[in-house]
Amino acid sequence: MGFVYVANRGDDTVSVIASSTNSVIATVPVGDDPLNIVTTPDGKFVYVGNIDDNTVSVIATSTNSVIATIGVGILGVSVGIVITPDGKFVYVRNGIDDTVSVIASSTNSVIATIGVGNSDFPVGMVITPDGKFVYVANGDDDTVSVIATSTNSVIATVPVGDDPDNMVITPDGKFVYVANEDGDTVSVIATSTNSVIATIGVGILGVSVGIVITPDGKFVYVGNGATVSVIATSTNSVIATIPVGGSPVGMVITPDGRFVYVANRFDATVSVIATSTNSVIATVPVGDVPLNIVTTPDGKFVYVANGDDATVSVIATSTNSVIATVPVGDSPVGMVITPK
Repeated sequence: MGFVYVANRGDDTVSVIASSTNSVIATVPVGDDPLNIVTTPDGKFVYVGNIDDNTVSVIATSTNSVIATIGVGILGVSVGIVITPDGKFVYVRNGIDDTVSVIASSTNSVIATIGVGNSDFPVGMVITPDGKFVYVANGDDDTVSVIATSTNSVIATVPVGDDPDNMVITPDGKFVYVANEDGDTVSVIATSTNSVIATIGVGILGVSVGIVITPDGKFVYVGNGATVSVIATSTNSVIATIPVGGSPVGMVITPDGRFVYVANRFDATVSVIATSTNSVIATVPVGDVPLNIVTTPDGKFVYVANGDDATVSVIATSTNSVIATVPVGDSPVGMVITPK
């Protein structure tokens, strides 16, 4: 069933939840203020970005212990972190010094530091499915930097909208969709030319935009102030606007693409959208200030990190009801689920 790793900002730990029992089986001390978290594709290691001491903790999932602590750049108030599809390299966005640190997972050491654009609140990073390029949102200079992983150098800087934040990439790697937080738009970058081919007006985006793409790449869902905009990638136009709860910051799509689960930060709820009708079919009460949301690989369960009550809510997707509330550490935000 896999394991859920939860970064607890308030007490500098990572809680490990066994999805088979929905209980915490380990609590792993990490660095100061852990935020974002990723797993290697094989599930053997978890990388945790600690924003207050500018480090990345590496957890071996076989023992649930930290095997390395890696110094990176000055992270700032957030951290973007992605891993190549082969699991060989981890890219970490350093907000204060406007760089990206490249970690070789074989040695857990920094092998390159790449200068990118300016962003005091770095979040948005995506990597192409073939692992050849990393796209980095630079919120303060309204650009996206494109890094070639073969040389670990910036090969293009793409002007986008005002304050680019989170991003998604199509499954075929041909297009990147960039949510521009202050511009209330989504820029579409063609990766073949690294140029913007469309700018799409959406709702009022707000802070920490939720954005996801369906597994077939046909639709992009963007969280606005209290709605979700649906973009058809065939026309790059908004085809639906769906009312949800207040401040939909966390979003996840089930692996079959049938449902979008939306964590509404201000309402302590999760809205469930059916992609076949683009309508809300259920509203699920969860804990206080839900911030992040992930789904199991089989799509049977959704885990919601409740930032203000130190819990994770577990939703059964068959009934859209909470089947467990798991106590974790203080201020949980980042989550990742390992493969089976």
